[in-house]
Amino acid sequence: MQDTHVGLAHGNGGRYMRELIQHIFVRHLGNPELDADADAVPVDCGAGDIMLTTDAFTVQPLEFPGGNIGSLAVHGIVNDLAVSGATPLYLTLAAIIEEGLAVAQLERIVAALGEAARRAAVRVVAGDTKVVRRGEAAGLYLSGCGVGVRARRQQLGMDTIRAGDALLVSGPVGDHGVAVLLAREEFGLMGQVESDCASVLPLTQALLAIPGLRFMRDPTRGGLATVLHEISRASGLGVELAQPAIPLRPAVQSVCEMLGYDPLYLACEGRVVAVVDADDAPRALQALRALPAGAQAALIGSTTTAHTRVVLSTALGGERCLEELEDDPLPRIC
Repeated sequence: MQDTHVGLAHGNGGRYMRELIQHIFVRHLGNPELDADADAVPVDCGAGDIMLTTDAFTVQPLEFPGGNIGSLAVHGIVNDLAVSGATPLYLTLAAIIEEGLAVAQLERIVAALGEAARRAAVRVVAGDTKVVRRGEAAGLYLSGCGVGVRARRQQLGMDTIRAGDALLVSGPVGDHGVAVLLAREEFGLMGQVESDCASVLPLTQALLAIPGLRFMRDPTRGGLATVLHEISRASGLGVELAQPAIPLRPAVQSVCEMLGYDPLYLACEGRVVAVVDADDAPRALQALRALPAGAQAALIGSTTTAHTRVVLSTALGGERCLEELEDDPLPRIC
């Protein structure tokens, strides 16, 4: 492929489109199940409950410290399956490319997507490519579906949460949101914050061995606070948090203080929030901390019948109610 930028002809179904798919997508994502000419493919899901999810990705900028929209797409889909208790197996991919996107950038993104899929042991088995006119997209949109298998005995859900259950988070929060914010260079700030964009499958598999595991969720849009509101609303219980226990990188805290953001509402892309029976919480925390990605895991609070709010106990001894998110503090981050 000799072109340096994507043109409308790359989406017309003809030779240019075939070359784009073969030289970039098939080359980086190729596997026996990826048939560029097939309308559908068979997949073997083995025994267990088949789990299906879908997601779309519109991050700006397309590349940021710690990842890009390609790796983000894989991890976003894989993580939704993983926190549901499933082992991810297959992905589909749809790419909506804006006319004028540099081919070199597209190749970097697809290469990162392929590498993320290989690391997560999932295969991209089907896909589609569309090219839209300049100005009709923000460079590149990705969407896809994920298929995985969950053991039939595994029952996770908010309906299993009980009063007194422990709340754990697998690592520092807000990294992805701040990394994307700094990459936009809108505020003249510089920093070394990298996105936590990664597969959480090793973390969820470790937690699945804990008998008292109730529920898992990856805190993406809306961050940790939004997940806790979802838990409170679905269970009818209150949530009590200890601010000093919540892991937070100093650089993330500094950026948030300067710009007026609350890190508890910023997206993570490689963290797990877990609800565990209080008696099993020490074992769950030990299982997380035994993994590199969970080294900074923490017990951050518990559920309660005393109220139905999300309440944060501050380092100064006060309390603050965390309100449900309304305005998007940082749009287009995932």
